[in-house]
Amino acid sequence: MYGATAPRAVPRAIGGLAFDWVAVVLNVLFVSGLYLDGWAHNHGRVDESFFTPWHAFFYAGFGLIVLLMVFTVLINRMRGYPWQRATPAGYALSWVGVVIFTAGGLGDLIWHEIFGVEEDLEALLSPTHLALIIGLALIVSGPLRAAWQRIGRRPTWRTLGAALFSLAALISSFTFIMMYAHPITFNIAGATHREFDRDIGQMAGVLGMLVTTSLLMGPTLLVMRRWALPPGSLTLVWGANLTAMTVVNYHHTYTIYQYLIMLGAIVVIDRLRMRLQPSIRNTGGWRVFALIAPVLYIGGYVVALLLTEGSNWSVPLLSGAVMLAGLGGWLLSYLLIPPRMPVESSHLLR
Repeated sequence: MYGATAPRAVPRAIGGLAFDWVAVVLNVLFVSGLYLDGWAHNHGRVDESFFTPWHAFFYAGFGLIVLLMVFTVLINRMRGYPWQRATPAGYALSWVGVVIFTAGGLGDLIWHEIFGVEEDLEALLSPTHLALIIGLALIVSGPLRAAWQRIGRRPTWRTLGAALFSLAALISSFTFIMMYAHPITFNIAGATHREFDRDIGQMAGVLGMLVTTSLLMGPTLLVMRRWALPPGSLTLVWGANLTAMTVVNYHHTYTIYQYLIMLGAIVVIDRLRMRLQPSIRNTGGWRVFALIAPVLYIGGYVVALLLTEGSNWSVPLLSGAVMLAGLGGWLLSYLLIPPRMPVESSHLLR
């Protein structure tokens, strides 16, 4: 009909890969602030005040992420999208993280004023600090959740790069709050490692290696079940985490050599992954990778320790701890890809 006007095109909502990369940059700053604050605590650079340069950097990273999300929602609303679609896909839980982190931050301010600044293990297990980590984990995993929901895209560095950085940030938030269990952070089994009781110290050390294995392998296997990751993925994710864990409690000059040997082990693990091609269709390669990867990672630490500081642990204890780490990864593989369920006859199920 003459005089009819064409329907007005709705502007595209902010989101997608470009938004993921912006979020990842801010997430890296956010997690860097967390580790900077942890470094300050571990090296006696904090006082009895909540208002420190380390906290300022940490909370500034959080503020930038909140600004990004607020402006994104407002712009998408102005472009005509309803509230439920104004937040980019995959980032709804990030808003939950913002709420939890804000509550934890306010609680931390009050907590420090009442109980002072925590030190050592009590700083990691403080309820307000645990709330901060939960909120942070929900926020930084946004790009990973966004990628998870996309279908029909070939897994490449272009399509999964932001998700892999997000995975590294997520794992690093877990290992940070459990840094007392990470071998390189507290030099588990080291010759100069101070233990209040030899047996308890050794038991705690072995459990720490198992915990570290779970924190690395659990999220990694989950992501590997979703995608065939591009070459170098684990080198980025595990290498970034190892770098952060090395820096946060860096004390000895020889730690850099331990770091380099463990980083070499990570590169070997990544190459092994590419060779085995573990997936839901290749469960044999999946089980083998889940077994060998922790053995190489924890074994790399043990080799590095023996070549530098040395160890007070016996050879059976060290080798057994490495084997247990492998068994832990192998068992985790069954949770992500369980054995095929047998089909029972219908009359047997009655």
